[in-house]
Amino acid sequence: MTIAAAFLALLEERPRHGYDLKGAYDRHFGRDRPLHHGQVYATLSRLLKNGLVEVAAVEPGAGPDRKRYAITGPGVTGVRRWMSEPEDPAGYLHSAVHAKVVGALLTGRSAAAVLDAQRAAHLRAMRELTRRRTTGDLADRLLCDHALLHLEADLRWLDLTVTRLDELAAAVRG
Repeated sequence: MTIAAAFLALLEERPRHGYDLKGAYDRHFGRDRPLHHGQVYATLSRLLKNGLVEVAAVEPGAGPDRKRYAITGPGVTGVRRWMSEPEDPAGYLHSAVHAKVVGALLTGRSAAAVLDAQRAAHLRAMRELTRRRTTGDLADRLLCDHALLHLEADLRWLDLTVTRLDELAAAVRG
């Protein structure tokens, strides 16, 4: 998901000021990585330039005038297209952990140690997500469930890779 796509979805709900847009983004999409104010206005600037949003109103404020942004017809089309296109699952074929395991085998380091360290990191993350899931609202629980299921799959892959290390080492050296 891009910040721009999320902004368009938020603006389709209703027009917003940049500050309100940042708050809504952080609440719905950026709980673990809130946006910097500079990202908000840089993204809005690109959306304006591309005709996906417009300034619906300029209102005086305590400081500079506040602009209220609204989505345009092409922006609505962009949101519709973004939501209708599935995410590319091919990204799973590029694993940093796999690269580290192969790199360890190529350099004579312990691939088992790489896998053990990764398993420990995954288990720590799973404990934290499980704790967080018990205190979060529904959106946060769903995000935690999504992450936990991915971490479970990763752990299964780690276990499978441990059982195939000798075979992988022979293939890498071959």
